[in-house]
Amino acid sequence: MTTSFQSTATSVPADQPSPARRRVSARWRRRGGIYLARLTLMAVLIGGWQVGVNAKWIDSFFWGSPDGAYSQLKTWILNGTSQGSLASQILVTLQEALYGFLIGVVLGVVFGIALGRNQFLSDLFAPFIKVANSIPRIVLGSFFTLAFGYGIKSKVILAVVLVFFGVFFNAFQGTREVDRNLLSNARILGASRWQTTRQVVLPSAFTWIMASLHISFGFALIGALVGELLGADQGLGLLIKNSQNNTDINGVLAGMVLVALIALVAETLITLLENRVLRWRPPQQSADLTVF
Repeated sequence: MTTSFQSTATSVPADQPSPARRRVSARWRRRGGIYLARLTLMAVLIGGWQVGVNAKWIDSFFWGSPDGAYSQLKTWILNGTSQGSLASQILVTLQEALYGFLIGVVLGVVFGIALGRNQFLSDLFAPFIKVANSIPRIVLGSFFTLAFGYGIKSKVILAVVLVFFGVFFNAFQGTREVDRNLLSNARILGASRWQTTRQVVLPSAFTWIMASLHISFGFALIGALVGELLGADQGLGLLIKNSQNNTDINGVLAGMVLVALIALVAETLITLLENRVLRWRPPQQSADLTVF
């Protein structure tokens, strides 16, 4: 008598995708739906704005119009601006923002970790940092413009100040939030203070530091633009200021569009950097709030 055995395991038919493929496909469909919804929302807002201008419901003299801003951008691209080519204005502002961003991030991380690790330094500098942080940035912008002139230096320093405090407080708090058990274990294993800072404190605080970068470049861009509005001979801030002085609302809108595009590209690059250096971090629900 022959007994036949049949496998009880269920197999996926060859013509059907695996569960992993279905999850990936669902993720891409969801992302595609989000992009489509964003484009639809933008089309409704911009289209409604233009319809309101054409129907005289919106006064284009005070509020401008999408086609007017587009025409101004086209003129700047093809014919340049009163200060030179549009590309040179973008590069000047971008250079000021990048320098301020990089210097401010480095100083913020160094001072944040140093004061977070040393209670004496923290107590010593705490009142000075609070006073400096309480000073309105526009006042500092005027001071730096008078002290350092209309060149790139005053814009970079203002951008550094704006970036520094955001990064500093995150680095400081991230250092204070390090697990005390990890620090104790590192000391038990014979790690020096520098080794503990480099191998335990810095990796633990890195999530806090990376979170601060998302707003820091925006602050650097604000510093560059405010400095140019207060006094400059080139840059997008000066372009916007000249449009304002000429009562050209479409020129102001065109400048805002350029600034928004720069900020959007920077945010995308920072998000890619964060995803790469923090690959060890488990997926979070807040990841759905990213731009891309």
